[in-house]
Amino acid sequence: MSAVGSRESAGAQASTDAKDPRAEIKGYLPHREPFLFVDKVDIVAGKILAERSYPASEWFFAGHFPGYPVVPGVILIETMAQCGGVGVRKMGIQNAGTFFFAKIREARFRRPVRPGEKLDMVIENVKASSRIVHQRGVGSVGGEVAVEAEWISIVGAE
Repeated sequence: MSAVGSRESAGAQASTDAKDPRAEIKGYLPHREPFLFVDKVDIVAGKILAERSYPASEWFFAGHFPGYPVVPGVILIETMAQCGGVGVRKMGIQNAGTFFFAKIREARFRRPVRPGEKLDMVIENVKASSRIVHQRGVGSVGGEVAVEAEWISIVGAE
């Protein structure tokens, strides 16, 4: 279940540990390896642009599927939600707790994402406040759409 946290370190200033290239991302989310699926997030013209590469060493490839490994669809949606969560934080929307999935309104999978591929995402806020985040996104590999989804997250109890 996706969660965007209200960690002390996730306040207005994100962590900047020079040894960890994802230190800033970790300042915005409560997720940690092996369930942190965000490499890069930027805000451009009011949209969230994000990236996630899936190295062949990812834990889920061994069983999904032996002989033809692909990123599970639920992980693709989780990836977009985590990137969207970082994006709203970078936009200055501070949540009052940890956000959790309330609803996945729609998801379409157009092509598999394989080991070594990079998912480029464009995520839009339909509605974003300190209590609810409603987003939609498209993830592509090499310019080819792999996943499209729309989801709603609400703030949960701390």
